[in-house]
Amino acid sequence: MISYWHNPRCSKSRAGLALLESRGITPEVRLYLQDPPRSAELQALHAALGGTVIEMMRTGEKVFKELGLSKDSPAADLLAAMQTHPILIERPIAIKQDGDVIEQVVIGRPTEALELLL
Repeated sequence: MISYWHNPRCSKSRAGLALLESRGITPEVRLYLQDPPRSAELQALHAALGGTVIEMMRTGEKVFKELGLSKDSPAADLLAAMQTHPILIERPIAIKQDGDVIEQVVIGRPTEALELLL
């Protein structure tokens, strides 16, 4: 199964969803701004993605600066900010999983990165 954290107002998110659908995949769409992820979900995604927490974030969002966050902020602070302000989560995110086990996570920027799940 592929879950897709989607923001329909985002052109990249719409393009990523269209790419998956053009390949015959109907992902489980999650409107993450309306259904924010829990802390454990964000931690699991970070673990599956590898890299740094900041790579999961939209650092250009106004709220990022308003919260006094920076690329040097502690990972726990960044994760907490994404949970409280899901607009900070980079989008789209596609999650391939088998039951509760995350097999692969891809941030769909560029959109073609989603092809890694196919």
